[in-house]
Amino acid sequence: MDPIRIAVAEDNLLVREGLLALLGSLSSVEVVASATDLPELLAAVDEHRPDVVLTDIRMPPSHTDEGVQAATTFRSTVPDMGVVVVSQFAEPAYALAVLDEGSRGRGYVLKDRIDDLGHLQRAIESVHAGGSFIDEDVVDALINARTRTTDSVISQLTPRELEVLTEIARGRNNAGVAAALHVSEHAVEKHTNAIFSKLGLSGDEHVNRRVKAVLLYLAGVESDR
Repeated sequence: MDPIRIAVAEDNLLVREGLLALLGSLSSVEVVASATDLPELLAAVDEHRPDVVLTDIRMPPSHTDEGVQAATTFRSTVPDMGVVVVSQFAEPAYALAVLDEGSRGRGYVLKDRIDDLGHLQRAIESVHAGGSFIDEDVVDALINARTRTTDSVISQLTPRELEVLTEIARGRNNAGVAAALHVSEHAVEKHTNAIFSKLGLSGDEHVNRRVKAVLLYLAGVESDR
């Protein structure tokens, strides 16, 4: 099986070299390019056509949301390429911005988790396969915030439904949720239907739409999809 070809974009020298060293230890990936700002990243993708881009959320020229801009641009220019945005912020607005055009092939990983090689590898492999990957700390923060809201529908969920909801928001399909919770897929489907009914969300079986719907709900945003 051919390695996953990756382009890395990070303006901080130490972080970039650390990422390159980590990725270099994985036999399943091959770094084909590195960049220090958005224009360099765009040029690198145009030249090398990697399978996955791993990019910082903030870098030159403006140090605002270049990673989000890249994820949005690549959705139209290289639609089959995966993008993992690395951020130091657990704010839902950033994660939702990355998923704005859909969650297929998109990931959001917190910077303080990138030294966890297995975690980083799962993110890369998930987006490469066309799935999504949302850092569990972001999901936990959203669920905890919703749970603290007195009138939240989240409070109506059973403990098992809450566990299923958490796994869905992390990007897992029914089979993945079943494996994570050690239950049958049939049980997951039953819990999922109950969850979406209580939350007023579409029960669309397409996992990427489910992920975005759940995240939108948890962030307190009305979904129009």
